[in-house]
Amino acid sequence: MTEPLASGETPEAFPDAENLDADGQDPRNPWRTLASRVVYANSWMTVREDSVIRPDGQPGIYGVVEIRPSVGIIAIDDSPRDTSAEDGTTAAEPRIALVSQWRYTLGKVSLEIPTGGSEAGERLLDAARRELAEEVGMTADGWVWAGSIDNSNGVTTDVSHIFIARALAPLPGGQVRQGDEEIEVVWLPFSEAVAKVLAGEITESVSVAGILKAEIARVSRLRARASG
Repeated sequence: MTEPLASGETPEAFPDAENLDADGQDPRNPWRTLASRVVYANSWMTVREDSVIRPDGQPGIYGVVEIRPSVGIIAIDDSPRDTSAEDGTTAAEPRIALVSQWRYTLGKVSLEIPTGGSEAGERLLDAARRELAEEVGMTADGWVWAGSIDNSNGVTTDVSHIFIARALAPLPGGQVRQGDEEIEVVWLPFSEAVAKVLAGEITESVSVAGILKAEIARVSRLRARASG
């Protein structure tokens, strides 16, 4: 199991010291920040506007959306099942938990892995456990940190950390839904989820990255066993 990480304390959070100058700045950075001001803030995001000197030496404005680190969960059920399962899986084929929900920003239904933001001071593994309980109504005994991705890194500070969860068990009472969520849990054979990513039917960035990371890891294990 991974060592629980505090939000903001990730394996990538600390730049290589040899790339920093005496003032703690990375000399490869072609931007210079003159001033910053907050133009909007709520409980989960802050929008700031920076006055900058651009790489071409001209003054400019850069808008940044500050968001706490987020998590995405690849929840895998590889427990033995009846081969006649309604979802089409065989007893040997693992399933993945996906959630179907309306995304207000895009005005459409999106099929995704469980995702969500961390709360202030919350450890990332605890955030992943909470989101799995809230969105899928499950707990997990096996957790592996599978890396992170930068979400829209030209606009936002949001870094999403992907966890693979196994040894799943139903949470007493089921999902712990939030007031702004109307979620349908969808269990699919893992191979079908991969196919939906490749077909463009799953498009949410953390879901695409997480599912493909898990698939690449699975194929690598199979190749290692075959050659071993």
